[in-house]
Amino acid sequence: MPKVNVLNEQAQSVGEIELADDVFAATIKPHLHWEVVRNQLANRRAGTHSTKTRTTVSGTTKKAVRQKGTGGARHGSRKSPVYVGGGVAHGPHPRDYSYVVPKQVRRAALCSAISTRFAGGDMLVIEDPSFEKARTSRAAKALNALGAHKALVVTGVENENLHLSVRNLRSAKYIRAEGLNVFDVLKYDKLVLTVEGARALEVRLQG
Repeated sequence: MPKVNVLNEQAQSVGEIELADDVFAATIKPHLHWEVVRNQLANRRAGTHSTKTRTTVSGTTKKAVRQKGTGGARHGSRKSPVYVGGGVAHGPHPRDYSYVVPKQVRRAALCSAISTRFAGGDMLVIEDPSFEKARTSRAAKALNALGAHKALVVTGVENENLHLSVRNLRSAKYIRAEGLNVFDVLKYDKLVLTVEGARALEVRLQG
């Protein structure tokens, strides 16, 4: 089991913690990152795009010109896609883009993403912060001291004051361990876990 220093808000070591190999030192599989992020982005799509075909657009159905003698093409309706204001040919219609990725693949991808941050020295473990009230300046100062300028902060349970403090920072995001996902882990340069958050991840991903 790898050992990691536990840091305080001043980036000083206050202890050590042992982490599970299969969560924080798992085999790194970039192709799973691609598969799961693609799935996350697809599931976010609203799929509400819509265009009108020649059967739904408003317009006259009067024959444009007589059948013969004009030297022009034969058109039976101004709603044809060849006319300005006519229907759209082969345009998009509402659809569901979501699809399911197997649970084992999602778990392996998340462990791989976390292990990528750990192997690259971009994962920090901090002691559980006690914020009596929301203080954005305090959160910014702590992340700056930790060298986590673009950070994903992960806790085990909801810490409302910490959540409110981090929420105002453009380069940081707060999330609970139960909601941690591959997209966010890879989006932010630093993964900052509280001790409680690290333990919650172990329970979630080993169970």
